Amino acid sequence: MKRVALYLRVSTDSQTTENQRRELRAVAKRSDWQIVKVYEDAGISGAKGRDRRPGLDAMMKAVNAKEFDMVAAWSVDRLGRSLTDLLAILQALRDKGVDLFLHQQGLDTSTSAGRAMFQMLGVFAEFERGIIRERVNAGLARARDRGTKLGRPRTTPAVEKKIQRLRDKDMGILKIARTLGIGTSVVQRVVDGLS
Repeated sequence: MKRVALYLRVSTDSQTTENQRRELRAVAKRSDWQIVKVYEDAGISGAKGRDRRPGLDAMMKAVNAKEFDMVAAWSVDRLGRSLTDLLAILQALRDKGVDLFLHQQGLDTSTSAGRAMFQMLGVFAEFERGIIRERVNAGLARARDRGTKLGRPRTTPAVEKKIQRLRDKDMGILKIARTLGIGTSVVQRVVDGLS
């Protein structure tokens, strides 16, 4: 029985990994895979490197320890948006003899065709991110031209105090965000400001 790790990621706090989890569990059941661990990065952009994605980092450490035979993810863009990062992940997996399954692309890197396709998908993911960045920058320029004030609204001092109190009680960032009904990025910004 193939030992598999699932990797789930969504970019914003308003999204959920539940659909990815459900579909990948169904694939594992049909394929007779044993899911040994689920790694997750919720509310973290795929453009961020491994050092800013704790789920990915933990998974790659487990790859080095050869704790499973395959990584299964919903789609190539869940792993990353940069071709360089995607190729580094694939190389690290290959170096340890760990395969990769991408559900949306129907990709299995245990085959040479699967490895070639993975590299092509990475090119397209990077291209898509470039197009999105260009659109965002054009929108920001248009807003500036219209005199619109840009930037994140400041977190209120009351919310910052609540975050600090909960953090002082050793509560984690995700739990603080859930408790206060705010985004993890807000909590992270405030916590980073406390350091």
